[in-house]
Amino acid sequence: MKLRFDEAKATAVAASILKLRGGTMHYLKLIKLMYLVDRTALVRWGGIVTTDNHVSMDQGPVGSTILNLLTNEDEPKEIWSQYISSPFGDDEVRLLKEGSTDRLSRAEEKLICEIYQQFGHMNRWDIVAHTHKLPEYKYPHGSSIPIHPREILRAEGESEQEIRATLKELRIVDAAEEVIPSSH
Repeated sequence: MKLRFDEAKATAVAASILKLRGGTMHYLKLIKLMYLVDRTALVRWGGIVTTDNHVSMDQGPVGSTILNLLTNEDEPKEIWSQYISSPFGDDEVRLLKEGSTDRLSRAEEKLICEIYQQFGHMNRWDIVAHTHKLPEYKYPHGSSIPIHPREILRAEGESEQEIRATLKELRIVDAAEEVIPSSH
């Protein structure tokens, strides 16, 4: 299942996390926190906040497009680069300007704060170690392995009926986004 990526929404999530941290953070920690927001949202609500597709990589699970936005100079960045710097120095990223969070619901904003309170005090390597223990993670040996939302839901004990319903809803929301795109 491949979701349609919403750069504005993913940028709002990243900007919110960076603001909570005081504006600067190692990019690896940022993408791990964003993954944990998505994972928790999927389990609780059946949705993915960043709208990214996830993969297992050597350093753990990440959003694949978000990783490209952070590390690939050739990746188109219409919105991201206005708010989030490219990695500098010790691979830190900086919040360039505060952005609108109108792309996020109040529940999503609260979830971002909750995940930050739970994991934000940890260093990047402790978060990597934590994500390596998640049941959906598979070590890819230098490559990447897609993580299907079904794997996360199954690992969290959802029934096959609940999983099918959640995946159907994700497809419906994604199809609606194609017909009625969100405004940036």
